[in-house]
Amino acid sequence: MAASWTRGLAWLALWFAGLPAWGAGSEPSAHQWAEARAAAAEIATAFTRHCPVAGTGDQPAFEQCRRGLFGDAALRDSLDAIVLWGRQRDPALSLQASSLTQFAPDVLTGLYMPLFMFDGQHSVRYVASEGLFQLRFATAFRNRLAPGQFPYPFWHDAEKWSMYQGANEVLLWWEPMRGRVKVAQFTVHGTQPPITLVGKVPAPMGFSGQWMWTDAQGRTQPKATLFDGLYRTDNPYLGQLEGSYKRLALRLRQGECDSCHVPSNPDKSKRLVLLQTPAHAAGEIERLLKAVREDRMPRDETGIENPLDAVTKRALLEDGEAFASVLDAARRWEAQARLAGAAGTPALR
Repeated sequence: MAASWTRGLAWLALWFAGLPAWGAGSEPSAHQWAEARAAAAEIATAFTRHCPVAGTGDQPAFEQCRRGLFGDAALRDSLDAIVLWGRQRDPALSLQASSLTQFAPDVLTGLYMPLFMFDGQHSVRYVASEGLFQLRFATAFRNRLAPGQFPYPFWHDAEKWSMYQGANEVLLWWEPMRGRVKVAQFTVHGTQPPITLVGKVPAPMGFSGQWMWTDAQGRTQPKATLFDGLYRTDNPYLGQLEGSYKRLALRLRQGECDSCHVPSNPDKSKRLVLLQTPAHAAGEIERLLKAVREDRMPRDETGIENPLDAVTKRALLEDGEAFASVLDAARRWEAQARLAGAAGTPALR
């Protein structure tokens, strides 16, 4: 059943992502070129404002970048409702043939993009074979952060860790018809070296097969995936989020999907969906629940729907809905707190 869960969510990812978007080979208009260049300039400004060049282990700079990108409309409003993310192994490889992971904008802007630094250098090109603009941003990777600041242990795969450390550009694939970024990648194939010296380091810790772990101080890690630094420390729902996710994770294990919706991608899916941490699950929970309610997941080896048994389905939906409810409450509290802060009044619980 584990493989069928991967096929089910991967099928959903392809359904929503829809690559290529609007007709490979079509030539963009002058207006679309202008829009793409304007978007690239606006995003580059946001990147540089929130995530300027700093030391590769500078925690305050990283936290500033996370808070800024998570809340900045310039980047978030440019992202599609689902964005595919991954490394560009080979510039000649099409997006359709590339292995990419499906993320909600919150996950990309809160967990992944802040791992990079920017200096404003950018360029725009049109890739006719994809029917998309490619917005390219010079970058460097923060490879000396504490292990818990990464969304998961990138070093579980030596090649992946090496490519992250060598990244010299971030690529945003912009769909001209809708004016949205559909795919984001990092690459080592840019024409210039990283914008600051990134001395490659070995894995910061061993990998035992656990995507989440407890550190020597008894704290759950990766800390970054517990909404730390993204939600306010006085958000009354933070503790409930971790607890409700643990209950959901148990149900996911009972459904045998915890072994496939993980970064190692054991089924080698071209469109991976991650559920192994609270932040990753938060980005997919509504789509996950919808698919389970409609018996569109899991799927068998041939791709045919293979619904869960009634008991497992009911338990998964109950704990999934509980997690979604706490998540919604936490988000509403954050929105209210921002408004209250602007007005100089305390947020309500």
